[in-house]
Amino acid sequence: MKEFDVVIRNGTVATAGDTMSCDIGIDGGKVAALGVSLPEGRSEIDATGLIVTPGGVDAHCHLDQPMGDGSEMADDFESGTLSAAFGGTTTVIPFACQMKGQTLRAAVTDYHERAKGKAYVDYAFHLIVSDVNESVLGQELPALIEDGYTSFKIYMTYDDLKLDDKDILDVLAVAKREGGMTMIHAENSDCIKWLTEQLVAAGCTSPKYHAASRPAPVEREATHRAVTLAEIVDVPALIVHVSGEEAIRQIREGQARGARILGETCPQYLFLTADDLDLDGFEGAKYICSPPPRDKSNQDAVWKALQSGVFQVFSSDHAPFRFDDRKGKKLKGDHACFNHVPNGIPGLETRMPLLFSEGVMKGRIDLQRFVQLTATEPARVYGLYPRKGTIAVGADADIVAWDPKREVTLTNGLLHHNVDYTPYAGKVLTGWPVLTMSRGEVVCRNGDLVAQKGRGAFLPCDRPEYVKANRVA
Repeated sequence: MKEFDVVIRNGTVATAGDTMSCDIGIDGGKVAALGVSLPEGRSEIDATGLIVTPGGVDAHCHLDQPMGDGSEMADDFESGTLSAAFGGTTTVIPFACQMKGQTLRAAVTDYHERAKGKAYVDYAFHLIVSDVNESVLGQELPALIEDGYTSFKIYMTYDDLKLDDKDILDVLAVAKREGGMTMIHAENSDCIKWLTEQLVAAGCTSPKYHAASRPAPVEREATHRAVTLAEIVDVPALIVHVSGEEAIRQIREGQARGARILGETCPQYLFLTADDLDLDGFEGAKYICSPPPRDKSNQDAVWKALQSGVFQVFSSDHAPFRFDDRKGKKLKGDHACFNHVPNGIPGLETRMPLLFSEGVMKGRIDLQRFVQLTATEPARVYGLYPRKGTIAVGADADIVAWDPKREVTLTNGLLHHNVDYTPYAGKVLTGWPVLTMSRGEVVCRNGDLVAQKGRGAFLPCDRPEYVKANRVA
């Protein structure tokens, strides 16, 4: 009988569809067998008392993304993927961002150079489409989809990124024709601009007014419009980083009408509120992200939407800007107006532990739903399933072992990102990843790094199942 490279024994194995007590045989970096009392492997891992899940797929994170305002992201592909691995994530999908006047292909080429030789875990790329023209729509975007860059994000806000409704319709039409997945940042840009002008004129410039400049109706209107535009083109679309009930209602109603609208939310909308923006001094700038955190009732609404299936994806939206840094949150000074603070918070390493502790261990969701949200559905939505996102024969052996009894108090010093704070400091979590394996190789174990940087591989993505049937020949 064939000897396996690695056998993981005695764990409780959870997938999106089942939980079982079994051994996992790994050969050539792939799952080769699931069974009881498998033959001995060249290497043995005892998972007694541990819960074994597929490695996480963080389908929305920003690493070493070029910025147009002089700010710099703190995490590149080395520190970002290291942080991901220690948090149980084995695949990341950051963004190759097209700057105005730049070709999409040039953005992709640049991003490959930024990633080269640095990653600890595997990675794919989304595109950010910010400059829509005949060449992008007719040549570049179709060619890049064919080459494995099958998902792209578009913005309804931010002056240097936003598209108008006609441009969005044009991009959605390409997605329908070519089989791509469109991600939409849904906030009404003109409303934000008007509200910001009113606040600044009144002298309301501290971080807490970031939330006042982007209230729930701003997100609700844009979400309604994004859903409507996708319905008009009759194409799937995913609304990213949804913050609360008003936007959730637009997605849920669209889904009920039969629109193929998918939803994503993030830890900040479960664990932070607008009150975090109102800390003493400039501390609230640490929590500036868009859309902003809402209130406790909206947190409850996000939990309910996670439970009920409105959301398919749970991502970090990791946007790593250091706080005490002139290229980070203090880009414009120690007391800058809220609209001059780089948007985003770190969360790659804490995404899965937060949901495991507060979701699974507190009975809000079961293990199957945890796996769906953090691994299986992100892989499916973005064309990486079944290679990624599951524990099944033939899948990459991307595996995480969780100690459900381990209690951890989050501190920034515990984490491996290059950011000087975590927004979740002091939170006590129950359950922690104690082993992360990527393609059959242990990356980290019991807090120690085992693998070498550069082992992570780029993953071209297939056209997702969500859009294959929709594609127009």
